[in-house]
Amino acid sequence: MADTTASSPGASCLEKLKNYVKTMKGVILAAEILISFIILICYAASQYGGYSAVAICEMVFAMIFFGIFMMELDKQIQVVNWVWSDLFRAAIGAALYIITSLICVIGGSGDGARIAGGVFGLIAGLLFAYDTYTIFLQIKSTRQHVGAPTDDRV
Repeated sequence: MADTTASSPGASCLEKLKNYVKTMKGVILAAEILISFIILICYAASQYGGYSAVAICEMVFAMIFFGIFMMELDKQIQVVNWVWSDLFRAAIGAALYIITSLICVIGGSGDGARIAGGVFGLIAGLLFAYDTYTIFLQIKSTRQHVGAPTDDRV
């Protein structure tokens, strides 16, 4: 999942960060972290701060996956299927952001921070949906179809 270039095993954390942010997956995860932080600020400034829980959870999960893929721990810890876990994280994030953002935009009259958080949340929902789509394409391309044996023996 981590599309980093060939880096030495003893590379520093900063080098791994620079290399990973240059990949497509690194850019997507960094954008998810950044927009979740912006949404968190907007929701915290609104009268209804309860919606900030979605932004906090999605930002933390994106940070965890960013760190795992950046440090290439997905190749070392193979107990967890990281690609499928990332797919579920992104799909759930897209659904939660779209639902809560629509609620905030529709019912946020008179609360500018809540409406701004809702608009940024809709953008985040699209970003998470795009991440889900790219992960799905990756799963689809790596899955190999093996034909059934055509043995005539019974």
